[in-house]
This record gives sequence, structure tokens and C-alpha cells, in this order.
Amino acid sequence: MPELPEVETICRGLRPRLTGRKLESVQILERRLRIAVDARLAPAIEGRRITGVGRRAKFILLFLDSNTTWIFHLGMSGKLVHVDPATPRQKHDHIIATLDSGYQLRYHDPRRFGLSVLAASDAIAELPQLARLGPDPFDPRFDGAYLYNACRKSERRVRDLLLDQRVIAGIGNIYANEILCRAGVRPATRSRRLSRDQVERIARQTIEVLREAIRWCGTSVSDYRDADDRRGEFQDHLRVYDREGETCRFCPSRIKRVSLGNRSAYYCPACQR
Repeated sequence: MPELPEVETICRGLRPRLTGRKLESVQILERRLRIAVDARLAPAIEGRRITGVGRRAKFILLFLDSNTTWIFHLGMSGKLVHVDPATPRQKHDHIIATLDSGYQLRYHDPRRFGLSVLAASDAIAELPQLARLGPDPFDPRFDGAYLYNACRKSERRVRDLLLDQRVIAGIGNIYANEILCRAGVRPATRSRRLSRDQVERIARQTIEVLREAIRWCGTSVSDYRDADDRRGEFQDHLRVYDREGETCRFCPSRIKRVSLGNRSAYYCPACQR
């Protein structure tokens, strides 16, 4: 699933291409996403102008001049790309919006776990998908003190706490593993047992790892592509994720994998205590 760095990369790619552009036509070719696309969506936004592109956690927000926001979530396999209309359509292109620039915005999602909905711009925070989200890692509200308070209240493993979108919005399994590696903390450690210093390191590395991943345009270990349909490059810089049995980049130890719940967690047994 695309995480915060991937979604931020897509938003940065779309922003200069979409801002100020009019939606000349919108085709809904497949309505059966995680929530069925409303049949009224296309007529409601055709002819509207895109005034900005934003992000909330893993959600892409297209702000329209009608006080309406077109919201996308990419699910497990989705991508939102800006392409020349001559680009051959793919089997799982479910939504195609033609812009007044002549280019098209295409939503592609083989597994159909994504989301495409409209909401009043002044009521976005009230949507069920957004209402319970915690602060963004780049929000001033997120710091070591905030995270330490959350950890003190939780018996969960720290990897699982980082994945809780109600605690921190936007982090998924790839970056939770990388954050904990750089902070020197094992993923199975119980949150309440972490020291203040450990939590401060996790908070700092949360911001640093996400910034670095954005600089490399995200991680393409599976389906993720940016707004130009290109792969990210952060997968070449991963320290632990999906590297079971490989040598740690900083010591002779081998990366280990452990199953936490229904997801794998990766760590270096020497560098992470």
C-alpha cells in the first residue's frame, strides 16, 4: 500500500500539472472500488476547475472551485497518473478525467481496494475515513512528547503502535520497520516499556526517514508509481524491510524477520535492542 512518502510524491507531481486546470470530462469505467463510486460524481465535477492539490495521511485531495474536494485513496495497488491521452489504456484504468490541457488524469487499481469520493471542502475532517486520523508526522503537534504519551498508554508492540492511523497518520509497515531500525529499537518491544530517550529517537527518525523517502520519490517494492508512472528509488536504500537473511548495512549480523499479527517485521538483532 502506498504510504505517506509515496502519496506526498504523487501530490508534488500532480500539483503543477493540475492546479488551475478544468475537468472537461470524467469517465467512471468501474464503480466497484472499496466503496462504490457514486454515479453522481462525474456530473458533479465536470466543468469544475482544480484549485489545488493536497494530502491528508495517505489520502490525495483535489480541491475544486465548487467548494468540493475530490478525494482518492490508492488502496493496495492503485496509482493516479497524469498522461498523454495517446497513452494506451490499461485494463484496470477505472476513472479517466480529461483536462483542458489535453492531458488525462487516470486512476488505475487492479485490486480495487482504493477510494474515490467527493466531499464538501469545509467538511473533509468529518468524513468517516478522515475523522479519526491522528496528527501527520510533519504536523507541529507530533513530537517526542506526543509519542511518549501515546506509548505510555499502550501495551501494544511499538511497530503496531506506529501503524495505528489514530496515533500517527500516514505510516505503513515499510516505514515503521525503517524508523525503528534507525532508532535502534526492536519492533516487538512493548510500547509502555520504552524509555523517554528511545521514544525521542523514534520520533526524530520518523520525520527523517519520511523526508529521505520523499527525496527518493517513494518506495516501489510492488505496484507503486508516481504521477508520471515512474518507480520510486527508496527501495534501494532500505536497511531492514524485506531484507531477511541479508547482511546488515552497518554490522556483520543478518537481518531477521518476525511475524507480528498478520504482517512481517524486520530488524537487525545487533543494531536494534
